[in-house]
Amino acid sequence: MAEFPSFDLTGKVALVTGAARGLGRAISLALAHAGADVALGFRDITTGADLAREIESMGRRALPLQMDVADLQQISSAIAGTASHFGKLDILVNNAGGGFTNLALDVPEHEFDATLTINLKATFFAAQAAAKIMIRQNGGRIINMSSQAGFAALPTESIYCASKAAVSHLTKCLAVEWGQHHITVNAVAPTFISTPGTDEALSDPKFRADVIERIAALHRIGEPMEVAGAVVFLASPAASLITGHTILIDGGWTAR
Repeated sequence: MAEFPSFDLTGKVALVTGAARGLGRAISLALAHAGADVALGFRDITTGADLAREIESMGRRALPLQMDVADLQQISSAIAGTASHFGKLDILVNNAGGGFTNLALDVPEHEFDATLTINLKATFFAAQAAAKIMIRQNGGRIINMSSQAGFAALPTESIYCASKAAVSHLTKCLAVEWGQHHITVNAVAPTFISTPGTDEALSDPKFRADVIERIAALHRIGEPMEVAGAVVFLASPAASLITGHTILIDGGWTAR
């Protein structure tokens, strides 16, 4: 009889970008709970002490890192620093992201460039740097943060939608190139999740009601750990035959 699926990450080393709050924080804690030691990429390293202590209280090792993903040098240094500190890098979670709300007719160049930089450019170059380490190790897991916005048209978010659609397709391309090195590359695509990044928008009762209605099957806002669970799965041995895929965590939004 074949072994039962394993979701255990004991002995693995993960790096999570944008770890300070919201999804990044939840993903970091969930990976640690599953057994991984976790390097924490922070845009401002001075914000990360509490999260590091919480991970260490689980009996795991934590490594806070200065990692503003808009700076390619900081991406390179953080990934190299993770491998140097822990001796390897098994899992990269490209969580950091962001965008602007603006009608397409009004989007200025700086908003376009900033959105593509943090969502797409940073994801690619972090994956590239991690893959070079993983190839030497003969394997690894890369998990990118897409969005339901990459699968549905959201008014006032055209550039964000386009960038997240690009992340999902980039995920496929990297999976095909790097599969020969036993590296899997997948993505998760959440709906609106209750985080500091969405609190302002969701505080508008009319907007919140519309979002809940569009989450067609479950009719509720998601929680960060519901996304973190999918990330742990993709990082685990149980997902060893899954690559090039984007898991929609959207409560049924795109099922309509």
